Amino acid sequence: MAVQAGLLTLVFVLIWLSLRQGPVGTWTAREVWAGFQGLFGGASSLHEAVFELRLWKALTAAGVGGALALAGALLQGLIRNPLASPGLIGTSAGASVGASAMILILGGSASKLLPGALAGSSLAFLVALGAFVGALAATLVVVLLAGRRGRMTLSSLLLCGIAMNATLGGLLALLQALALRDYELSRALFAWTFGILDDRSAGHAALIWVTLVVAALVLPFLVRELDLLRFGEEDAMAVGVSVERVKFTALGLASLLTASAVAVAGQIAFLGLMAPHIMRLLVGGRHRDLLPAALLGGAAFLLMADLIPRYVLEDSAIRPGVVMSLLGGPFFLVLLFRRT
Repeated sequence: MAVQAGLLTLVFVLIWLSLRQGPVGTWTAREVWAGFQGLFGGASSLHEAVFELRLWKALTAAGVGGALALAGALLQGLIRNPLASPGLIGTSAGASVGASAMILILGGSASKLLPGALAGSSLAFLVALGAFVGALAATLVVVLLAGRRGRMTLSSLLLCGIAMNATLGGLLALLQALALRDYELSRALFAWTFGILDDRSAGHAALIWVTLVVAALVLPFLVRELDLLRFGEEDAMAVGVSVERVKFTALGLASLLTASAVAVAGQIAFLGLMAPHIMRLLVGGRHRDLLPAALLGGAAFLLMADLIPRYVLEDSAIRPGVVMSLLGGPFFLVLLFRRT
């Protein structure tokens, strides 16, 4: 519990720092407090409006980071493979394709579908639904193909994940090509490729945090079963675990978390791989401790990925998805090298 308490404190500190630092400069503690007071009275000034943008962006970043890391921890526990993550097995790409396809289907309202206004429109639910269907379908296909011989090996998981990501990447490129004639629509689709946290609204933050609340209500029914699955499905069934129910629930929850994160912020690569690994080193492999730590650790990771470029490079427009890719790529290579 000490690690989780420390991570929670770190998340609050990072949110506070995110409220202080932005494109218009660094605010003092008094200015941040004035923004909080103005929030409850309505944004009647430029200062209060800017504060709202910073607040919703910070809350969205924390929620998206927590959702992706929690999804990664669930997939790693279910598949019993530490290299499983939403990005590597195609869950994130499936969510992107599903959301993009839904946007094209609803293409008559392209101006409302820009990332900065997405969650504020009445179409947000349909886009999130498309992302969920795509994420769940991609995950199921990879898991079924990789385990078709009764045993899911590291090589089969990686190969199926590579094939799925390549296929979905081609589909996503096709969808983007179909949208090229509509500048606003193509801009919305392209922005999701690198992840985007700018211009977040209360709707964005609400969507991802409602999903996390749902996950928090379901997790107590999974932690014991996931621990028992580490010893194999047959042993788990021998002590009364409904393996099929656990698989369906964990896959559905991981897909829901990933879909909500992608619908709100686009693709953020490698976060679902890195955060659970680092948290496992700190709290161990028991899912009762690991899952909350992964959620908080993922939130801290993405907040730092968004915050550090702002402090170091000031006006830099480096996307947090780019930062996570630069960190996650070498991390994945080292992890793969150690396991082969």
